[in-house]
Amino acid sequence: MGRALVKEKAIDYFVPRVIYQVFRKCRPDWHLYTHFLENNEITYVIEGKACYTIDGKDYELAAGDLLCLTEGMEKKAVTYADNLMHCFSVNYTPLYPSSRAKRPSFPMISHIGIRKDIIDLFHELTICWTGQRQDYVMKAGAQLMLILHRLAEILIYNIDSEAGDHRITKAIRIIALNYSNKLTVKNLAHQVHLNKFYFGRLFKKRMGMTVNQYIIQVRVRNAENMLQTGNYKVQEVAEQCGFSDVIHFYKLFMALRGFPPSRCIPRNK
Repeated sequence: MGRALVKEKAIDYFVPRVIYQVFRKCRPDWHLYTHFLENNEITYVIEGKACYTIDGKDYELAAGDLLCLTEGMEKKAVTYADNLMHCFSVNYTPLYPSSRAKRPSFPMISHIGIRKDIIDLFHELTICWTGQRQDYVMKAGAQLMLILHRLAEILIYNIDSEAGDHRITKAIRIIALNYSNKLTVKNLAHQVHLNKFYFGRLFKKRMGMTVNQYIIQVRVRNAENMLQTGNYKVQEVAEQCGFSDVIHFYKLFMALRGFPPSRCIPRNK
């Protein structure tokens, strides 16, 4: 086996494998014959309607509907001549194939509405898949992971943000680079040119938690990483990660991780 092929197979293990992807503008005679899915499939309808028959049961899909299917399901479909369906559809193998996971983590049918951010992500996947430039398989898998992550935010974690406000993105970067310093909601709001209270509401809508909760989470995660190196004591980590005192750090770490920070230190250190 050539070195390039070995590298490709190693890369493919870490990303979902896109089998096919299409932006479908149905003609009046469009239909899918009855068949069993060999892989997972997501269809996002952005215009028109279609009737899908899944495992013998009929479902009408309209603009804004999301259909999530898995291997082994029986499917057929037909559009309506007076209201032709436009949709994105991607067929893929799961990230880590397992016989234990035969059903998607998402509902089979959800109405998520017409979302520009998700449409943009699907357009990027379409461009990547149809262009088939070097390493397109890896890029397509990565793009699909972004789509799945965004859908998880909406359907599982109830984070109902649109394309991601650039001001919140900027605040997240500020926190990532300055978590060891004193950070306040007021100061962060000022840096992104927003009112303190509006910034707080916008941040929670995007991230599903308050600004202060997010800051604590970032600090604890960085603290855990530092402790796992075995090069720092708990008190040193608490100070370097922006906690006012080691007792406060201990309590917050326990609340988030469920075990004391000392457990992260390698025993051979």
